[in-house]
Amino acid sequence: METTEAPVVHARYAAFRHSAFTRYWLARAFASFATQIVSVAVGWQIYDLTRDPFDLGLVGIIQFAPSLLLFLVTGAVADRFGRRMIMGLSVTLEAICASILLILTLRGLSSALPVFVVLAVFGIARAFLGPASASLIANLVPAKDFANAVAWNSTAWHLATITGPVAGGLLYGISAEVAYGTAAVLMLAAAGFCFSIPKPAQRTGTEQPSIEALLAGFRYIWREKVVLGAISLDLFAVLLGGAVALMPVYARDILEVGPWGLGLLRSSPGIGALLVTLWLAGHPIRDHAGVIMFVFVAFFGVFTAVFGVSTVAWLSIAALAGLGAADMVSVYIRETLIQLWTPDRLRGRVNAVNMVFVGASNELGEFRAGTMAALIGAVPAVVFGGVGAVAVAALWAWLFPELRRTRHLDVPERLGG
Repeated sequence: METTEAPVVHARYAAFRHSAFTRYWLARAFASFATQIVSVAVGWQIYDLTRDPFDLGLVGIIQFAPSLLLFLVTGAVADRFGRRMIMGLSVTLEAICASILLILTLRGLSSALPVFVVLAVFGIARAFLGPASASLIANLVPAKDFANAVAWNSTAWHLATITGPVAGGLLYGISAEVAYGTAAVLMLAAAGFCFSIPKPAQRTGTEQPSIEALLAGFRYIWREKVVLGAISLDLFAVLLGGAVALMPVYARDILEVGPWGLGLLRSSPGIGALLVTLWLAGHPIRDHAGVIMFVFVAFFGVFTAVFGVSTVAWLSIAALAGLGAADMVSVYIRETLIQLWTPDRLRGRVNAVNMVFVGASNELGEFRAGTMAALIGAVPAVVFGGVGAVAVAALWAWLFPELRRTRHLDVPERLGG
């Protein structure tokens, strides 16, 4: 028994044999945890201030706009300059934004406008952080450990989504100042871990700056139908299925669970995702990856609809946990395919486009949910999105047969027929 389980345990933690990845993981965990605290605090503060669900949608769209407007620049920067340094500087800017939110709160807020301005700057930091941090992983571990690194990287994020919202709710329950101050300190610690990563090998781009070079990542995605299908599937499924922006409405008006309950709702998808991630770290998907991804995107939509109609806290929490678990399977497959199929010299630009799609699915999804909730109510808005996500999974399975036939999470030569 011991001789058979020892290699499995060793493989489960393969990425952590590389100290550079360990430091990266800690930076990712601290920064993500702090971001979740800010997200809960801002959502509750804005809704307390205005009582308008449309403003909750604006919180998402304002943070997403810089990623959309700057994606050509952020991707090129990640391919031409040190990704570790870009990651560290971006997290430092996030810490400054959290500190400004603290100062604004201490002085007293009568309008949401100053918060929206700070969130726009926060969005700029995220626009540069996304492509650099996503591309950096491939420079920190060898290809054989990459899928394991993707799983553990997702673990850092989902640990933050579990504990961060709960901590954010508890800290906000003490005071908004405590929440923002804690987030700022954690982000500074994350920046320190970023700067401590040894300078990794990176194939920087040698093209002269031009529109042609800036668009190279987009052209690559358009040619590779597997990559295009995986990225666009996430865009439309989560654009329709996202319900995060409406959680303050559910916590206050439907489930009546208060700030602490909001934190618990926000953490529930992370609990489901974390359990799946820990499983995938030791039991990677070895076959029929494309079919599995489509099936779990459909499950994501089903669980979203269940959450939408639930008026009982335990059922809502269970549905959100199932939603997170299903989404994690899709994320694991998509991110592994994108990173392994993309040449290192193009990773920054490809990841910049991917970040726009991911940001659109999350932030525009929140805007879609907030807008629909203002028009037809929160429950119909969430249920509509869940049903739409199921429909998208079916449609994309038909539109992208190459993705559906993808069997192994490896280089293109290992695709199934």
